[in-house]
Amino acid sequence: MKKFFSSFYTNLVLLFLYVPIVVLIIYSFNSSKGRVWTGFSLEWYEKLFHNGVILSSMLNTLIVAIIASVAATILGTTAALGMHNMKKVPRNVIKNVTYMQILNPEIVTGISLMLMFSFFRMNPGFVTLILAHITFCVPTVVLNILPKLRQLNKSIYEAALDLGCNKTQAFFKVIIPEIMPGIVTGFLMAVTYSIDDFVISYFTTGPTAQTLPITIYSMTKKRVSPEINALSTLMFAVVLAILIFVNTNDIKKEKETVKKIAGYKNN
Repeated sequence: MKKFFSSFYTNLVLLFLYVPIVVLIIYSFNSSKGRVWTGFSLEWYEKLFHNGVILSSMLNTLIVAIIASVAATILGTTAALGMHNMKKVPRNVIKNVTYMQILNPEIVTGISLMLMFSFFRMNPGFVTLILAHITFCVPTVVLNILPKLRQLNKSIYEAALDLGCNKTQAFFKVIIPEIMPGIVTGFLMAVTYSIDDFVISYFTTGPTAQTLPITIYSMTKKRVSPEINALSTLMFAVVLAILIFVNTNDIKKEKETVKKIAGYKNN
């Protein structure tokens, strides 16, 4: 009975999470705008690629997401390494400050950044938008890398030094490969948060740097076009493909590692 309820609860959660996405995907192929299915059609995908406003907003979103995520990954990796090498008390203080940024309501962060940019007389646009996205992406990267650093075996780094590597070589040949899964995960999370963000972007962007969430919000004042269904379906497919690729790559690496260890034991 316990196993039945556990399985039932898991399936119920999965249905709750993914049924709306399935409905969205199905209706992206509906020939009409209404909720009644009238036939299969690729009309909304065709119109999507001819909609200048949506394509421009999507391009802005991707540019901001990539630039902000790369910068946040570099800063977050550096910060995580610095925090890991701190003493316990200052490390805990910095960690709590990092957690505070994640737990802080987005509207507070958005208004604070807007006031700061206004104080420094920075005109709202791509620069302010990218700086704002870096601000909330860095903590995400830090919190994805710290667990990998805690799992790191210091003996491997010391062995690399004993075998002739200098500190820089040992860092890039030992430390970085060991924490790379955390770096990749942090980068992907940063990209996701950046693309998804609306509240902070709303307060820090300008008329020339409209992102996709803001464009969709402006469309909801009238009626959301099924072109958004088509765009959401394509975005979901891309994210799913990336996740499959990353997970498959990790599984292959784990199998190769197991084979190497087995080979060493046999020898």
